[in-house]
Amino acid sequence: MPAIVPRPPTDCNAERNAASLAASAVTSLLLLAAQHAPADPGAPFGIQPMLLAGVVFAACYALIIGEWFNRANVALLAGGLMVLTGILTQEEAVAGIDFNTLGLLIGMMLIVSVTRESGVFQFLAVWAAKRAKARPWGILALLMLVTAVLSAFLDNVTTVLLIVPVTLVVTDELHVEPYPFLFGEILASNIGGTATLIGDPPNILIGSQVDYVHFSDFLVHLAPIAAVVLGLTMLPIWLLWGRRMTASPEARARVMAFDEKEAIRDVRLLKKSCFVLALVLAGFLFGHPMGLEPATVALSGAALLLVLNNLGKSLEEKNDVVHEHYGHVEWTTIFFFVGLFVVVAGVEHTGMLELFAHWILDVSGGDFHAISVAVLWTSALASAVVDNIPFVATMIPILHEVVDGLGLSPADAMPLWWSLSLGACLGGNGSLIGASANLIVAGQAERSGHPIRFLTFLRHAFPMMLLSIALANVYLWLRYLL
Repeated sequence: MPAIVPRPPTDCNAERNAASLAASAVTSLLLLAAQHAPADPGAPFGIQPMLLAGVVFAACYALIIGEWFNRANVALLAGGLMVLTGILTQEEAVAGIDFNTLGLLIGMMLIVSVTRESGVFQFLAVWAAKRAKARPWGILALLMLVTAVLSAFLDNVTTVLLIVPVTLVVTDELHVEPYPFLFGEILASNIGGTATLIGDPPNILIGSQVDYVHFSDFLVHLAPIAAVVLGLTMLPIWLLWGRRMTASPEARARVMAFDEKEAIRDVRLLKKSCFVLALVLAGFLFGHPMGLEPATVALSGAALLLVLNNLGKSLEEKNDVVHEHYGHVEWTTIFFFVGLFVVVAGVEHTGMLELFAHWILDVSGGDFHAISVAVLWTSALASAVVDNIPFVATMIPILHEVVDGLGLSPADAMPLWWSLSLGACLGGNGSLIGASANLIVAGQAERSGHPIRFLTFLRHAFPMMLLSIALANVYLWLRYLL
């Protein structure tokens, strides 16, 4: 039998641990806001907006950690409080929601829902399992590698939407615990996304707002360390689960006896899906210069595939099919993102993120080497707590000021941008809410009956994230800062 990952205990010890973490988070934010919040006589309830936003954010995060309520409900309530308390206006709250991310997620979820009916995921599951001789660890390692490579050249959200159904089919057939597989794929998706400009949203932001950083630069400068981090990340995963993973001889024999070609149930739908996927991937790769955002590409592709899938059906059948596929969208995850975007917008609006970013520069004393290391580590720690997109968006103009103030040439300034990219992308592995891909996997796992617990993931992932940042630190030092 595989090593079963225990769920966090539900007794008072777990609640006390979560309460302790919550108290620490609240205390830290209160101290930061109390020390630096500007005076505002018109503050709601007599509390400074920065202090109030810090309390709402910390309480939201604590409740998500404690898992006392559904995380989507918590995030939406916290987002509502940001508006009801006057921290944000209605317009500012709506502006804080990243509809490009939401559109990308919904579009790709619909495409995956339709494509799944062709049987292609079962085909990939059997193919991967047979290539690994139906050995659980071999399958896990292979799926991590595939996830990392696809995340580099698509994006990590799209990749996990495609890989997770394959994983669940494999683990179901072998009767093994899916958590180690999903855990490894989360880490691999963020590591692989670090390697290219289009792999992770922070890299897209850097590439679009730093004129002298191009697609090839990411490959040359970040792909090598991403490959090293991926390889070394597999070691603790093997030590935790891989060496004890087993599947019964009967299960392995059953999987090896499968004919993957028989898994394809609808060849015509598979062709349609592949055609649309090719168009969508081309849109991701070449659409940005034409002003096409990923959400537009994904939603257009989803609409096209739904139309193609309904050709030849009656109107009633078409309506039933469309309703069925829209029901497969992870709406809980989508609304969690809506609430979380508003919460982070509130924290950003009060100046806390900017204050945090400036603190990095102050403690470094203007030393370029110290700034690079501070940006790496602070970006990693921040990205494990809040969404890395607004943090990176805040840091980019600040780092532009640093580059200008120090009189750095584009070539000399490169380590700063690589520090920001590595910290934000790899730091997303630090917690379950650190990156979009993490939440997508968690949503799919919960729907399949295998929920990923926040504290369980944090206990395993945070140390591995610190290890990856330490490796990135050594890499930056040896290649750029010596």
